[in-house]
Amino acid sequence: MAQGRGAAGGVRAVARRRQNVSHNRSFLLVVCCVLGQVGNFSISQLCLPARTITAVNGQLPGPTIEAREGDTVVVHLVNESPYHMTIHWHGIFQRGTPWSDGPAMVTQCPVKPGANYTYRFNVTDQEGTLWWHAHISFLRATVYGALVIRPRGGAEAYPFTKPHGEETVILGEWWNANVYDLQQLVFLTGDTTKAPHADAYTINGKPGDFYNCSNANQTYRFQVQSNETYLLRIINAALNTPMFFKVANHSFTVIGTDAAYTTPYETDVVVVFPGQTVDALMVAGATVGRYYMAVSPYDSAIPQGPPFSMTTGTAIVEYVGSAEETPQLPPRPEYTDTDTAFRFLSNLTALVLPGKPTVPLSVDTRMFVTVGLGVSDCQPKQLLCNTSGTTRPVFSSSMNNASFVLPEAVSMLQAHYANASAGVYTRDFLDQPPVTFDYTADASDNATLQYTTKSTKVKTLRYNETVEMVLQNTRLIAKESHPMHLHGFNFFVLAQGFGNYDQATATPQFNLVNPQERNTVAVPTGGWAVIRFVANNPGMWFMHCHFDAHLDLGLAMVFEVQDGPTAETSVPPPPLDLPQC
Repeated sequence: MAQGRGAAGGVRAVARRRQNVSHNRSFLLVVCCVLGQVGNFSISQLCLPARTITAVNGQLPGPTIEAREGDTVVVHLVNESPYHMTIHWHGIFQRGTPWSDGPAMVTQCPVKPGANYTYRFNVTDQEGTLWWHAHISFLRATVYGALVIRPRGGAEAYPFTKPHGEETVILGEWWNANVYDLQQLVFLTGDTTKAPHADAYTINGKPGDFYNCSNANQTYRFQVQSNETYLLRIINAALNTPMFFKVANHSFTVIGTDAAYTTPYETDVVVVFPGQTVDALMVAGATVGRYYMAVSPYDSAIPQGPPFSMTTGTAIVEYVGSAEETPQLPPRPEYTDTDTAFRFLSNLTALVLPGKPTVPLSVDTRMFVTVGLGVSDCQPKQLLCNTSGTTRPVFSSSMNNASFVLPEAVSMLQAHYANASAGVYTRDFLDQPPVTFDYTADASDNATLQYTTKSTKVKTLRYNETVEMVLQNTRLIAKESHPMHLHGFNFFVLAQGFGNYDQATATPQFNLVNPQERNTVAVPTGGWAVIRFVANNPGMWFMHCHFDAHLDLGLAMVFEVQDGPTAETSVPPPPLDLPQC
């Protein structure tokens, strides 16, 4: 195994191995240390002295993993950090490999410091842009990277004109503080204001020209040839911030989202929520010169909550032959521009291709699920919250008034496989809210409706059951657009809108011909979205808000999908190296 030195000169910071045997690919990911030992990844941003962060292979973002449809991917995770670690392969179905999905205490116990675990999964029936990230604490703030799945026939097999080049564009957030410490402080106090907004937005790990101490080393550059077409693989890896994405004097043709092809959609702005990906073609058809690529936040909360950083992250699109001139900056939408966000997110449709899944027309189980914020009692382990010796209300979040808590002794998938759910989870997640009320009205925001209790509830589904779920945002604490991510499946987004869901008026709007296919849907602020999927993947599958602040507060649940009739449609035995708690 080759070894190298990272930015701080640490040993093994860039160790990586890759082999290609019958299209199988193997990678080594080394999660580097954080507290000054050898292996630290040292980085300096925003005028501050160099500090160490948790990163993979000494890189921010981490390495891009590339595969072809049908490949088996093998990733060796070696945890040299002082933190427990897991990696989630965001958007990968994990059919037959549920032990590799990655969310801590749902499908596995974490990988302890000094330990390792090998993730193995296939990428059958998937093409496009996905990504990977830590799925524990707030560590995905710096532990993330792209996962690109190409057609078996290469770029010639794209269902659109072959581009001249491709660029991966990963949007992120940068904190000057240690994100693990911030997460612990929020949990211990029960006070979300203890985690301030990010200090900067980044493109491929760099904040760009509009922050303190900006210089050429802190701005990413994309070089383009005039009149050539480029495929931009845009990933929002931010913890909590939806993004508007623009390039001055350029427009885009969206051809994919969440590794599912879309009908070509023309736009001059891309809207991407945490967890989502967008594939877009950009023609370098402007006058030869230099242009800013810009990302700015979309704040959907009504009333507005803790403020986003009202700043702009930038990179430079630089034409071959251009002079070293100041780039042009595109106009950005207003931070609260819900109209622009909704127009983009609701107008996408699927590109229907032979042999690809289509929306199921019959439904076995219908669910109506409220998603939003609330309050719950201070928990015993929140030591800085319970200082008076009595419980008090603290911020919480929930789905159908159940605020999710992860188990501590054994993962949910292990309990499911062993038929030993007692004391780990209960099978009583509700198909409907326990109380019907005016979900989006200001008058409904009262202490009684805000209150929720902590629990670990799952919804059990039969193998191959078709599920339709209405996701209804609430006004409790605040209306907000929540990016809801489902592990183990793609789903079809049949319709979405504002206000309270009304079946009589919404059903005629359902797109049952070519609805967009996603793994993460942004439920409109003060509104609803209807999704439909087939539970053809046995295992325990997390569904949660992809704002990490909200996930930490309990905005999550789990689908328990029962085994099918054959060994191939059943959860396999756990791998021998599965981490133990």
